[in-house]
Amino acid sequence: MSQPSNSATHPSNPGGSPTGGRPARPARGSGRTRSGAGHGGYGGGRSGGSRRGSSLGRRPAPARPALPTREPRPPVESFEAAGLPARLVRALAERGISTPFPVQAATLPDVLAGENVLGRAKTGSGKTLGFGLPMLARLAGRGPATPLRPRGLILVPTRELAQQVSDALDPLSRSVGLWLRPVYGGTSISRQISMMRRGVHIVVATPGRLLDLVERGACQLDEVEVTVLDEADYMCDLGFLPAVRSILDATSPAAQRLMFSATLDREVEVLVREYLPEPVLVAVDSENSQVTTLRRHALEASDRYSQLEVVTALTGGQGRTLVFVRTQRDADHVAADLTKAGVPAEPLHGGLPQGARTRALAGFADGTRRVLVATDVAARGIHVDDVRLVVHMGPPEDSKTYQHRGGRTARAGAEGADVLVTLAADRGKVRAMLRTAGVDTQITPVGPSDPLVAEIAGPPAPRVEPGSIPAPRPAADRQGGRFGGPAREGSRYGERGGFGNRGAGGGRTSRDGRGAPRRGPQVDRPRHTD
Repeated sequence: MSQPSNSATHPSNPGGSPTGGRPARPARGSGRTRSGAGHGGYGGGRSGGSRRGSSLGRRPAPARPALPTREPRPPVESFEAAGLPARLVRALAERGISTPFPVQAATLPDVLAGENVLGRAKTGSGKTLGFGLPMLARLAGRGPATPLRPRGLILVPTRELAQQVSDALDPLSRSVGLWLRPVYGGTSISRQISMMRRGVHIVVATPGRLLDLVERGACQLDEVEVTVLDEADYMCDLGFLPAVRSILDATSPAAQRLMFSATLDREVEVLVREYLPEPVLVAVDSENSQVTTLRRHALEASDRYSQLEVVTALTGGQGRTLVFVRTQRDADHVAADLTKAGVPAEPLHGGLPQGARTRALAGFADGTRRVLVATDVAARGIHVDDVRLVVHMGPPEDSKTYQHRGGRTARAGAEGADVLVTLAADRGKVRAMLRTAGVDTQITPVGPSDPLVAEIAGPPAPRVEPGSIPAPRPAADRQGGRFGGPAREGSRYGERGGFGNRGAGGGRTSRDGRGAPRRGPQVDRPRHTD
């Protein structure tokens, strides 16, 4: 089977060095229209001088033109029909993958043809192989890796996601003779520098650590042929937009670029207009589409103590359960309380050392811990099959976060349940959020012994004696840095699964001028830039 080649739709780079003869990019602000310009720091504020008086008499802002996109090619019915190398198809078959998911069938033709692709796909849709397989096919047969100069780049928002994308694609990359490695903060940068010097074909990276390597001269992006931005909306929510721009500016404008996002709004649209000229739009579902195998519930507890009891009852069933909380401290305390109640639970948040986070995910995947209590930022990297239940302990930040969380269950046609457990004070916010998300669910007052709670929990799992379960330790008791806080990350740009979460040990200023508070409990959740 012939290898896909760089067609006319994907101009090659003469000499293999795009820095020479590279078309000049317009100066910042000179010829581009950007949404949100002038909104520096938190809350936006005012820019361009003071504005006084009312807004009466001002001209309305001109309507933004529609995003220019092109129609996709027809989807393929099989991996063979897409033209993937035979070795890659065999490697997929060995892993029990014989038929492409809808997002894979839709993206393969255009990515293999060298088109820039803008994909709208939710968590759990199979998009990792949707962009990974054609990238491997396009880069196969390039020969040995060049020291310091990768040919493929996959940008992701969190280190857990970087590791899991790498785990999914690494065995497939080896089947076609390509070396693929993850690069993220919290691990030895000297080892990553040594790795880059030996040569890697494809790098799966978080933005901050990749910029660290670039600025140290340990990675050059001028020969990157294919760049992927995965979870682009979440990367922007975390404040990585300046870092992503710097990285894309270091790649060739002639290189192929793929962007995948659950939503296409705000900063994501800015990136598309600036770096993906007239992309092919592949949308396998709408932004508010509902999974038919997902059952949604909204439960209301009488007080915080009852809320914890309801969550304990819900997590007492068989199978894996993912509980979302707001802060790192909540994750530690709820995991400890569940463990004391005989439910093996482990916290996952940005204040934990990388080793503890890896062990927590491993225990959740192998069933040692039935429950993972996580914050939004850390949980972005969770891609574990057969999660039967997602529990929100309190309302999420917004409807988009609510949808992202629910995407951890009911994957690939499996059954799953998504349960909000809130208080009466949150009723108005919950109703507005459900309405925005397009979810028709009534809020039901319950107690821990309510029949509805037992129905959602399902058959009870055997109770584990608390003494036989190592109790989760708070982050401050684990391996940490100064002042009892978690150890500092290796990256200077605030990567701890999220942006700027440095625990109680103090923060550093990030690339765009933001930093984590130096004192007080750290809230591990996305930082919006609008």
